Amino acid sequence: MRDVSVTWLERVWRRTSLVQRLTCVALVPTAISAVLLVTLLTRHQMDTLHEMGRSTADAIAQQAASVSGEALRNGERREISHISQSIVQLPQVARVRISDRDGEIIADRVNGTIDDDDNLTVSREVLDPTSHRVVGSVTVDVSVEDAIAAQRTSVNNALLWLALSLFIAVMIGWSTARWLSAPLRNLAIAVRQLGLGDRTVVVPVTDDTEIGDLQRGFNGAASQLLHAQIGMEREIAMATEELARKNAALEAASVAKARFLAAASHDLRQPLYALTLFSSGLAVDEYDPVRLNRIAHIQECVEALDHLFSELLDLSRLETGAMPAVLRDVPLDEVFEEVSVNFRMVAEQHELRLVVRTTGLWVRCDRTMVARILNNLVSNALRYTRCGGVLVGARRRPDGTVRVDVWDTGLGIGPEHLQHIFDEFYRVESGPEAGRPESTRRGLGLGLSTVQRLAGLLGTRAMVRSQPGKGSVFSITLPEVQPGKIEAPVAATPGRPAPRDVVGMRVLVIDDEPSILAGISFLLGSWGCEVMTAEDAQQAMEAVHQWIQPPDIVISDLRLREGTGLDVIDLLDRYYRRRPGDPPPFARVLITGETRGDFLRNVDQTTTQVLYKPVSPERLHDVMVSAWTVHHAPV
Repeated sequence: MRDVSVTWLERVWRRTSLVQRLTCVALVPTAISAVLLVTLLTRHQMDTLHEMGRSTADAIAQQAASVSGEALRNGERREISHISQSIVQLPQVARVRISDRDGEIIADRVNGTIDDDDNLTVSREVLDPTSHRVVGSVTVDVSVEDAIAAQRTSVNNALLWLALSLFIAVMIGWSTARWLSAPLRNLAIAVRQLGLGDRTVVVPVTDDTEIGDLQRGFNGAASQLLHAQIGMEREIAMATEELARKNAALEAASVAKARFLAAASHDLRQPLYALTLFSSGLAVDEYDPVRLNRIAHIQECVEALDHLFSELLDLSRLETGAMPAVLRDVPLDEVFEEVSVNFRMVAEQHELRLVVRTTGLWVRCDRTMVARILNNLVSNALRYTRCGGVLVGARRRPDGTVRVDVWDTGLGIGPEHLQHIFDEFYRVESGPEAGRPESTRRGLGLGLSTVQRLAGLLGTRAMVRSQPGKGSVFSITLPEVQPGKIEAPVAATPGRPAPRDVVGMRVLVIDDEPSILAGISFLLGSWGCEVMTAEDAQQAMEAVHQWIQPPDIVISDLRLREGTGLDVIDLLDRYYRRRPGDPPPFARVLITGETRGDFLRNVDQTTTQVLYKPVSPERLHDVMVSAWTVHHAPV
């Protein structure tokens, strides 16, 4: 913003160079003094000329009055005319007039032309020499034209010499100013080069005055700056190398963590999966209340382990990129209804309210990821709420997005925890009141970390606001889209068999873990299935030879000791499919603890359903029914 208080003189001064300023400073006082001196001397000389002219005129008039007194008394006009003629011929006398006492002009003589501007007029009374009475008067005009002309010539000469002197002063001042400003100009150029990165700039020391001190000081500062820059560059290079090493170490640690999680999610899930199968089989045909109670406790512990491994599995799949986002237009009410169905009974069991507000909004997202985010948030909210309830709602925002909120009236989160609440393995421990004391399921601190990672895959991030003792609200924002058409469920047709139970199904189970084969064989047998087991492709072919018809369902592990379950399924496909283009001869379910994308990339999930270990018996039962139904659906 311009400073309106700056005068025009200051603006002109700012636009001048240093040489111009120094010249102006040196010349202006001299010029002002010279002009004033010439003016004063000229005025003084003019005053002196006029005073001298007046004195001369007064003397001539006095002389004329003294010599013409006798003639005026006697009335001798000829003598008076002669006297006036003599007086007018004196130097500088321009005119002489002699009058009698009645004012009649007796003699009037003129010398050349008369210019009243350049004449001085003096009058004197003429006295009678005897009686001293006034007998007339004499008027004398003295011309100062020649003196004034001479004075003007003198003034012109003085002005000429003044102009010459000022010119010489300007040249001397300009040269001196350039000589004085040259070191400063060189310093300014050196500073500019230093700012452009020329670290070897040096200015010559021209003298031993303050300017020389300034030049030496600049050279010293430039040298110190050069050494400081060299040292800083060396430190930056070392810090960059150290940062690169640390980044490499972090990347290696991240890869190692991902490999560890992948190994844990596969190798550790194998015995857990077998434990799940055997614990479910223990309750079959068991009626002793004591044993049933112990079995229930075992199943509860297995369920807690399953929850912990599910968190590890989700993190592993996110780390390895096995969960890409598939974006489509989704009605939020559809996701809200799923959340309500999943947790309404849980809320009622703990005397809490779960309110899911319906909305007509549609968003662009991955439906499965959004459902998982809301399921995790609602599960956490119910776990840490002891009275009140949980509210799930959505609100349209002015920027074209929709904010989905999960409110609770729980214990809240302290300010010191908010910035770490989405970190991996971070749990808020605030004593026995942190959650319901009857809950036996304790997480690893990965639920909210998974929520944040899923939100990142959707192009957003989860946010939290909380007040200790009053509750918390977790939010995500999703892009809003126009409402579309909701696909209606396909109605049953006469040619399509209705979903059935698994009783009587021929099931081939392929796994390289004997304990898992034993557990799932026992579980499926308790459901009424006809079960064959195999650990590799050769045993699978031997098993299916015992059946005349192909199996209804093939349940296989992904990783086997020799090859993969996909290889065995392809072998069975070629065995039963006589002609190219025939439909798949059996339904297939793939069960795995693997999370890496390169293992799952070749799985056709349109015909093969994938489950991740450990699989609960209820989930396995539902998937078997679903796979059988999809396999027998009309094409």
